[in-house]
Amino acid sequence: MTIPAHIARDVSAALAERGLGGRIVRATPVGGGCINHGTRVETDTGDWLFLKWNESAPAGMFDAEVDGLRALRGADGVRAPEALANGEQWLLLEHVEPGRERADTPTKLGRMVAALHAGATSTSFGWPRDNWIGSLPQTNTQLESWGDFWRDHRIAPQLERARRHGRLRDAVLDRVLDIIPRALADVERSELVHGDLWGGNWLTGASGDPWLIDPAVYFGHGEVDLAMSELFGGFDRAFYRAYDETHGRSSAYAAYRRDLYQLYYLLVHVNLFGSSYEAGARQAAEKVLAALR
Repeated sequence: MTIPAHIARDVSAALAERGLGGRIVRATPVGGGCINHGTRVETDTGDWLFLKWNESAPAGMFDAEVDGLRALRGADGVRAPEALANGEQWLLLEHVEPGRERADTPTKLGRMVAALHAGATSTSFGWPRDNWIGSLPQTNTQLESWGDFWRDHRIAPQLERARRHGRLRDAVLDRVLDIIPRALADVERSELVHGDLWGGNWLTGASGDPWLIDPAVYFGHGEVDLAMSELFGGFDRAFYRAYDETHGRSSAYAAYRRDLYQLYYLLVHVNLFGSSYEAGARQAAEKVLAALR
C-alpha cells in the first residue's frame, strides 16, 4: 500500500519539525482497520512510527482522535499511544511494538479499564467536543442526565439515521426510547469511557502489557465499555474478573443495561454495515422492554 504523495509530503514536514527525520524510508502496511489505512513507517533517522490516513476523513476526525488519546493517556494506569502530529487526512502516532499476550494480560486490561472508569469524572455527561464512532458522527453535547444523554445523543440519532434508509421502523424501538430515562435514572456518577471497546481496539505491547487504541471518548457510564466488549464474543474471563474485583458492576447490568448499551453499537453497525444487524438490534430492544415491564 502506497502512502498518497500529498500525505507523505505533509508527514515529512511534520517529522522535520519535531526532529524525527525528514522523510519516510520504509512503510509496512498493518491490517485490521476497516475505516482508515494504517502502516508502520521508518524515518531516515531510524525511528519507527505508526501512520494512519483516510483521504475521505471528515473535517476534524483526526483532531478528535488526538483529543481522545490524550484523555486516555491522562488517566492513571492507562496506556495509549502518543499522538505526534496530524493533519485533516492523517495521524502520526507513537509505534507500539507488538508482543505476545501473556497469561496476565487480560487481568491487566481489566484493571486498566477499571482504573479508567474510576478516575476522572465530570459534573455532566458528554464531552467538550463531538467525535466519531467508526466513520459516523457522535454528538457529545453535555447534559446533566445520563438517561437523557443516552436517549438523545446515542440511541435516537442512530435510529433516525437507520430509518432514513428504510430500516428498523418497528415500534419496539420507539418504546425503548420512551423508557431510557427511567432505566438509567440511578446513574449519577459520570466516568471517562473509551467509547468503542471491542477486541480490535486494544493491543498487546512487546512486554505483554495491554494498550488502548482508537478511542471515542466521553464522560458516560463505564458499563458501556463492558457491554461493547461483550457484543462480539467477549474478552477473556480474567478481564471481567479483574474489572469486577477492582470496580464492579450494578445488578441492572445483567438485567437490562448490557442490552440497552449494546443497542447503540448494534444500531451503529446497521448504519455502517447494513441490514444484517437489524435482527440483533430488535432482539436487544425486546430484552430491555421485557426486563422493565
